[in-house]
Amino acid sequence: MSSSGDQAFEYGFLVQINEEAELACALNEYLASRSYLAGFSPSQADQEAFELLNRAPAPQHVHALRWYRHIAALQQDLSPQSSSMKGKRTQPPWAAPAGTEVAQLRLYNSLTRTKETFVPQNGNRVLWYSCGPTVYDASHMGHARSYISFDILRRILKDYFKYDVLYCMNITDIDDKIIKRARQNYLLEQYKKKKPEASQIIQDVLSARGPFQQKLAETTDPDKRQMLERLDAAVAAVLGPLQAAVHSKEHPIHAEVLLESAKDLLADWLDDQFGSQVTENSIFSTLPKYWEGEYHADMAALNVLPPDVLTRVSEYVPEIVDFVKKIVSNGYGYESNGSVYFDTSKFDSSKQHSYGKLVPEAVGDQKALQEGEGDLSISAERLSEKHSPNDFALWKASKPGEPSWDSPWGKGRPGWHIECSAMAGSILGESMDIHGGGFDLRFPHHDNELAQSEAFFENDNWVRYFLHTGHLTIAGCKMSKSLKNFITIKDALANNSARQLRLAFLMHSWKDTLDYSANTMESAVQYEKFMNEFFLNVKDILRCPTDITGQFEKWEAAEMDLNKCFYERKSAVHEALCDNVDTRAAMEEMRALVSQSNTYIASRKSAKLQPNLMLLDSIAAYLTAMLKTFGAIEGAQQIGFPVGGTGQDIDLETTLMPYLKVLSDFRENVRRIAREQKVTELLQLCDVVRDDTLPDLGVRLEDHEGLPTVVKLVDKETLLKEREEKKRMEEEKRKKKEEATRKKQEQEMAKLAKMKIPACEMFLKEADKYSKFDETGFPTHDLEGKEISKGQAKKLRKLYEAQDKLHRDNLQMNQNGS
Repeated sequence: MSSSGDQAFEYGFLVQINEEAELACALNEYLASRSYLAGFSPSQADQEAFELLNRAPAPQHVHALRWYRHIAALQQDLSPQSSSMKGKRTQPPWAAPAGTEVAQLRLYNSLTRTKETFVPQNGNRVLWYSCGPTVYDASHMGHARSYISFDILRRILKDYFKYDVLYCMNITDIDDKIIKRARQNYLLEQYKKKKPEASQIIQDVLSARGPFQQKLAETTDPDKRQMLERLDAAVAAVLGPLQAAVHSKEHPIHAEVLLESAKDLLADWLDDQFGSQVTENSIFSTLPKYWEGEYHADMAALNVLPPDVLTRVSEYVPEIVDFVKKIVSNGYGYESNGSVYFDTSKFDSSKQHSYGKLVPEAVGDQKALQEGEGDLSISAERLSEKHSPNDFALWKASKPGEPSWDSPWGKGRPGWHIECSAMAGSILGESMDIHGGGFDLRFPHHDNELAQSEAFFENDNWVRYFLHTGHLTIAGCKMSKSLKNFITIKDALANNSARQLRLAFLMHSWKDTLDYSANTMESAVQYEKFMNEFFLNVKDILRCPTDITGQFEKWEAAEMDLNKCFYERKSAVHEALCDNVDTRAAMEEMRALVSQSNTYIASRKSAKLQPNLMLLDSIAAYLTAMLKTFGAIEGAQQIGFPVGGTGQDIDLETTLMPYLKVLSDFRENVRRIAREQKVTELLQLCDVVRDDTLPDLGVRLEDHEGLPTVVKLVDKETLLKEREEKKRMEEEKRKKKEEATRKKQEQEMAKLAKMKIPACEMFLKEADKYSKFDETGFPTHDLEGKEISKGQAKKLRKLYEAQDKLHRDNLQMNQNGS
């Protein structure tokens, strides 16, 4: 054969052979050593050789038969019926599928107050800065609200959407709050070391209480006023009895109690008197260093990933000074009495810039602006240094009793807002993709950050997407450290696990208010239990013995339906995460997938059929992977929550389960024999093993009639709580049964007592209702002497006749009994 039509082989020798069988044999021998399918079109030689044969060669002539069939097929393609086709066969045209619209990630951007499609500035790279804590006290659930929420967002962008995230966070260790708290702690400790007499403590508390009560009288904020009233009441409750004890000298004097109750009042009073004398810089660094360590420990306990880059204000003072100098040189800052202020009017009048991008309606809010400046920076003298009340400090001249650093403007310290700008700018440059923080930081902190950073870089896009987490309330009330209305992270972890706290956050929108309450946490606990039971059930099913081919089972309608649900729920989860990372909707879709899977498992078990292993494995693995992405599961296990707590170096489940299965099978055989032989004591012992012994070891056995016992490794604390709850419910059931029996007995006794009363006496005992009766004891007049109406008499007659019958029945019973 040839694609060009040339002679493919010498066929002349075939013409000399007349016998067809011999001809086929010779052709086969010739073709065995040659390529006879060289092209796609038969050559002239192929056609002439083909015509010598009357039929296809016998099967033993393999090469000749293959050549014959190929030439026959090509000749058929070139026949008149196929004349409309090209001589050379080609592939038909291919059309790309229309496809469906792919969801894109959209984030709620505080700069526009709407959801915007997320587009990083540089390919897949995401530069992200988050405001960290001001470390002067214990971290509380308000901090957890922000940091857990951003941890969830960060994990999803990195592990689900596969962005290359560089996450930077700061630690504010220079701040008015830190300076004041450090001074107060130091002065209060010095006061305690002097061990003052009770009378001296009383005198000092009274001195401190005067300005405190004046502050209380001037406070208009209802929440703050309520907090101050509580403090004053606590002091008064201790002060009175102690004054009486000192005066009478008859009772023990517990001055320490007063000292503890009045420590906030005394600390303020001591700071006002002696704060300016605290000059040792180490006093101002010891406090934030301690609380930073506590903060990191809390974040680790909450399974919050550490930042890729951590910046501390104290380590960036030179960069902050340079940042301020550049703002001044660009014309947006000015020096006044050793401090440097940002000129908001000059900045806002620039065509390139705009002040108050996030909350323009708050510009001019002096209360918010002063809170942003800090308690130590809002004296009348300081406020008079500004060109405008809306201007804010970039650099503060240090006063006595404050830490200080050298600068071109003299000794001073950074303003609060400039700290984040300088540190973020040093690491992330002139523009970042995401900036995050709490909702209450929008104004003035973040608006001032934007202004001074864009004044430094002379651009209008320092932040592309601003994300703000919602508030956290406690049982509906605002939580605030300054109001002393907060729950520390350690306290929260004493009541619930880190996973349960994270699930509670996942079940709410990251940008909306979250109410931390018993109901919120109970919902999270129940969600965890619901998911865990599914994982345990699937792992039990997957442990069923089967060979490798037995894992792959035919899909029937039930499997097709479940897989359809699986696909739809996965798609819904993806759409939810694309929609502003809506974990609340995603978690509900995951719950629905588990519910559908549970229904499938139950239906298969009720039909005594094995559920499809591979399908359930895929579903459980997907759900586990999603919970890992959310940070709710740690560890390398493919399915479910880790067993034995975090930090286990071994796979406890894989190690223990073979032994537990042997124990379970042995117990099951013992129970079977005990039932057959009716040995109740053995059955009771088997129940003790299930209900009392194994739960103490973190093992749950579930007996199902007609099915093998299910073995589950569960957290010991969970099992013990379940056991206590079971005992409580059994006790309630027992008490209800006893109460029902008692009431029944009382009713029977009352009935018997009633049966003994003749009908003629029943109304005579109701002298508070009736005043006259007939000869049969039937009432004729009410208490006021009015004749009983016909309607009322009719009702009373029915009661009378019923009692008469009851009494006669009683007499009859007594006669029969005697």
